[in-house]
Amino acid sequence: MTAGADLIAEIEDLGRRLGQAKASVNRRFIGQDRVVDLTLTALLCGGHGLLVGLPGLGKTMLVDTLATVMGLKSSRIQFTPDLMPADILGSEVLETAADGTRSFRFIEGPVFCQLLMADEINRASPRTQSALLQAMQEREVTIAGRHRALGRPFHVLATQNPIEQEGTYPLPEAQLDRFLLQIDVDYPDRGTERDILIATTGIEMAEAEPVFSAEGLIAAQRTVRQMPVGEKVVELILDLVRACRPGEVEAGEAVTASVAWGPGPRAAQALMLGVRARALLTGRLAPSAEDVLALARPVLSHRMALSFAARARGESLAGLIDGVAREVTRIEEAA
Repeated sequence: MTAGADLIAEIEDLGRRLGQAKASVNRRFIGQDRVVDLTLTALLCGGHGLLVGLPGLGKTMLVDTLATVMGLKSSRIQFTPDLMPADILGSEVLETAADGTRSFRFIEGPVFCQLLMADEINRASPRTQSALLQAMQEREVTIAGRHRALGRPFHVLATQNPIEQEGTYPLPEAQLDRFLLQIDVDYPDRGTERDILIATTGIEMAEAEPVFSAEGLIAAQRTVRQMPVGEKVVELILDLVRACRPGEVEAGEAVTASVAWGPGPRAAQALMLGVRARALLTGRLAPSAEDVLALARPVLSHRMALSFAARARGESLAGLIDGVAREVTRIEEAA
């Protein structure tokens, strides 16, 4: 077989296994296909996800289920205002041996895992939130001058309540940029809510089954990075990201008048990886413009901000991103 045929076979086999993984997740996390697809997209890209939704929508259950299905060692941290960096990273303690000698021993914190759930991440102070910056970007932490590697792979799935803002601290832009996707978790429709009622109020609840292992997920991430991306899709990604930056030649009047700051190069990188993973999850061998449009909001909404005047006018970031994406696609198709 040629290298191209081998890659096609890998992609098709991975697609089948991802179908099994989605089916296993959906036995517990019912009816939220888009949320499941976006979360799996983040994991397949080797990135982190920020789950934004009201309490009681199953965010915690989703992360717990994914840890089982993907075969990852998981930890959970409940973020609170009094949480300290050492509660995340760990600390050194002075121990006295039986012979009276003393030495420092490092006790690992919950960040030393493969899938970290950061529950209500915006409730911790900026000092504590900053403890995750190095971990999320470099997959290691520096403690007492020593670099300590984290699990392989290492992913953070954080949750955030968009309504209750009392006693919370906004995530700094540098930390938001480290999340590959922002995943909005909405209320289920009536039919889905009925299914949830029946499935979760009986004597037994459905259990998720492992489909992947840590090594299998790393191999899947490698396959995703090998998927080809057409030149038109690459140009569309660049046009979209640059059109969302005020001051760029590609930016239109709406962006210039309404956006305070726009997405950086990480947004283009996230789209480049994300469209491959989405194509894979939908059973295709290569991404298309449809994938770029579908991921525009999850990739861009936490990497840009409206100006004060735009917020006063009642404009929404989601509407602006959708408008820019449609305009960029129209220009691409006309060309």
